[in-house]
Amino acid sequence: MSRLNKDIDSAFHGVGTKSGLEIWCIYNNQLISISKSSFGKFHSGNAYLVLRTFLRKIESPQYDIHYWLGNDANEVDLVLASDKALELDAALGCCTVQYREVQGQETEKFLSYFKPCIIPVEGKFSPKTGLVGETYQVILLRCKGDHVVRVKEVPFLRSSLNHDDVFILDTASKVFLFAGCNSSTQEKAKALEVVEYIKDNKHDGRCEVATIEDGKFSGDSDSGEFWSFFGGYAPIPKLSSSTTQEQTQTTCAELFWIDTKGNLHPTGTSSLDKDMLEKNKCYMLDCYSEVFVWMGRATSLTERKTSISSSEEFLRKEGRWTTTSLVLLTEGLENARFRSFFSKWPQTVESSLYNEGREKVAAMFKQKGYDVDELPDEEDEPLYTNCRDTLKVWRVDGDEVSILSIPDQTKLFSGDCYIVQYKYTYNERTEHLLYVWIGCESIQQDRADAITNASAIVGSTKGESVLCHIYQGDEPSRFFPMFQSLVVFKGGLSRRYKMFLAEKENEMEEYNENKASLFRVEGTSPRNMQAIQVNLAATSLNSSYSYILQYGASAFTWIGKLSSDSDHDVLDRMLYFLDTSCQPIYIREGNEPDTFWDLLGGKSEYPKEREMRKQIEEPHLFTCSCSSGNDVLKVKEIYNFVQDDLTTEDVLLLDCQSEVYVWIGLNSNIKSKQEALTLGLKFLEMDILEEGLTVRTPLYVVTEGHEPPFFTRFFEWVPEKANMHGNSFERKLASLKGKKTSTKRSSGSQWRPQSKDNASRDLQSRSVSSNGSERGVSPCSSEKLSRLSSTEDMTSSSNSTSVVKKLFSESLLVDPSDGLARQESSSKSDISNQNPVGGINRDLSSLESLTYSYKQLRVDSQEPVSNIDATRREAYLTEKEFEERFGMAKSEFYALPKWKQNKLKISLHLF
Repeated sequence: MSRLNKDIDSAFHGVGTKSGLEIWCIYNNQLISISKSSFGKFHSGNAYLVLRTFLRKIESPQYDIHYWLGNDANEVDLVLASDKALELDAALGCCTVQYREVQGQETEKFLSYFKPCIIPVEGKFSPKTGLVGETYQVILLRCKGDHVVRVKEVPFLRSSLNHDDVFILDTASKVFLFAGCNSSTQEKAKALEVVEYIKDNKHDGRCEVATIEDGKFSGDSDSGEFWSFFGGYAPIPKLSSSTTQEQTQTTCAELFWIDTKGNLHPTGTSSLDKDMLEKNKCYMLDCYSEVFVWMGRATSLTERKTSISSSEEFLRKEGRWTTTSLVLLTEGLENARFRSFFSKWPQTVESSLYNEGREKVAAMFKQKGYDVDELPDEEDEPLYTNCRDTLKVWRVDGDEVSILSIPDQTKLFSGDCYIVQYKYTYNERTEHLLYVWIGCESIQQDRADAITNASAIVGSTKGESVLCHIYQGDEPSRFFPMFQSLVVFKGGLSRRYKMFLAEKENEMEEYNENKASLFRVEGTSPRNMQAIQVNLAATSLNSSYSYILQYGASAFTWIGKLSSDSDHDVLDRMLYFLDTSCQPIYIREGNEPDTFWDLLGGKSEYPKEREMRKQIEEPHLFTCSCSSGNDVLKVKEIYNFVQDDLTTEDVLLLDCQSEVYVWIGLNSNIKSKQEALTLGLKFLEMDILEEGLTVRTPLYVVTEGHEPPFFTRFFEWVPEKANMHGNSFERKLASLKGKKTSTKRSSGSQWRPQSKDNASRDLQSRSVSSNGSERGVSPCSSEKLSRLSSTEDMTSSSNSTSVVKKLFSESLLVDPSDGLARQESSSKSDISNQNPVGGINRDLSSLESLTYSYKQLRVDSQEPVSNIDATRREAYLTEKEFEERFGMAKSEFYALPKWKQNKLKISLHLF
């Protein structure tokens, strides 16, 4: 909210309430609002104020203020622009980052707001005419930059041309692009975007476009016409006239504190620490190529104005007014670049922000008349696959890589490394996902061998596989549905691990079915369930999860206070995958018997606060390079990125906080997938945004043309662009000259997950038919459940849901004595509404009216019946035959706990 007072300009009323840009021009000592149609047009005789607002889902809004200073602006306007930027900051609650932008030396962040470019206009702004004395004339523009284009008008002379840059000659009927022989392909491609901008905005799309290559005068009409504007063709001198050199960022910095009179006082130390910054003072950090002014929260508006004026005067005296970036920061809003100069800068995370935000939204819904007890968790990201395609799993054992059988694919060990290949169909194309899964207790040599062998598999798919490097415990959410049900045991089977274990003399815990074992149960549905073995200790518990504690033929199921109903459902289902013969004792957190704690080695403290998932607020795209013989990775951020920033000559890094992607252009210099993985790991180690990245963060390697949908969701994706041929310049030129094809953009938000309903429809449209798909593993593919497959194939298409979904549906009746929330509530549908049989909803009595023989109802029957509920086969038995088989009446049977019901049904081949 704006906080207006007598010191705040009325032009700032209501600012910052919507995402996007707001721009003002200083005219006659006043702020004039600029219409959106004029965004990107800056007059060299004026100063401007630009506000960029980004409204985030959970955290407070992010504001960036830029004050742009034209080369011909007078001193009064320059000072006023700086003051107005501070007033705007105050109007927004002193929570902005401010940037001084000098014409011709603008920051890339500022230029990214006005794609493809800004072209400063000579003269002064006028609210009536827009430009005093503006007339059309032939102009020559110089373009520099491969991702953000810096455009500058240069004298219309032959001597302005050089071999290093790209030039645009704008004439009344034709726009020429002249590419210096030393200019890069990316620079030429970006310059073509400027040509297109000029054509559309200055010529209404009705002019011709011609490209001229430096040193290749072929006598064609376009070349002849271009050179005729310069008095005829003549070679350009070899000596480059381009003098601008990219400044390298220095790691040296000098800190000054600024007194109330504007005097600078050096701190006299090169070892910087956050504790040196006092909240009632302002400081200047001089990093030569950039200068930061840090303003404490307790400082006044007058003190801030004085500190900024002193810093600007410092740059003038040093002769760095136009070459040095000036960034103004308020305490608590320091960017990663500023923090990097301090050896000690503690990370502070306000965990309460997420819950506070959810509470406010819930309150808003209640105010509108909705009964909201608690908001649901954030929507899960769409799976993008039908999770029933081909899965292959290899275990790495030194130089040997052995493929696992289908039953063993759902059993991983924390002491081993695995290669998981998943082949799926998306948009009528076969795609490959290849995961290198690193067990948390695996040996380093096995990890290296796993990466080497995965690279070989990528090579066998001709580079079409998406490679992902993941660690146990940090897997992305899309990893588990491929298995549908997965158990991760402690211990390992590799020779190196066994040798390591022998050296430890059995100090490390391993899974042993004859000893007690503790499993944390996770998952969201029958197609996404995991049981992860954890240390047999009370400290392994967490109130957000449910657990299974196995001991001999029995088991405790422990339900955390913060776990959900879906967690409890998954707990029941997962119990039978671990061991269908165990007899569980259900206990809730806080009601544990002494036996439970004895098995865990005694009662002790464990986490009791809700675990919150990390939210992706704003992904960041970086260019990356690593010079030969130098292990230092150089990265540069591309702000406000779009799909066109994925230039085919580059290797780029997309940082999504919870996972990182290395994107490899087809025409990049990178040699292999393994090198790309190395680049990504170096980026994780750098963690330049200080957001908690580690080498354990999931890391994907993606090749151009084979981008998976969970990558493209961060862009407004046009598939045709990803499948074009040629380098970036050739692609842009083909598009500009009218060779565009009709495109269909992705719907919805650029990168936020879709709703569950949309995801469900998406999956249905992408799924492969049951006859055409292969599946290496599914929950029903284990040996315990394989007998059900034949019966499933014979059911009608109207009842063709997966066996697992049927197998673990709720029982016909609930246990009235069970205190674990097993009683039916009004919020749950009656059993008769959940089980369509033959297309008609039937209640229990209706089920019993349809009777079949025990021989027909067995899961291994040679004469199976169709159109029945496969999870309630016993309900179709007559009362007499039921008592003969089960030794009790139906009412007695349904009074038993579900685990006992299922155990009896399994023994009679009815489950």
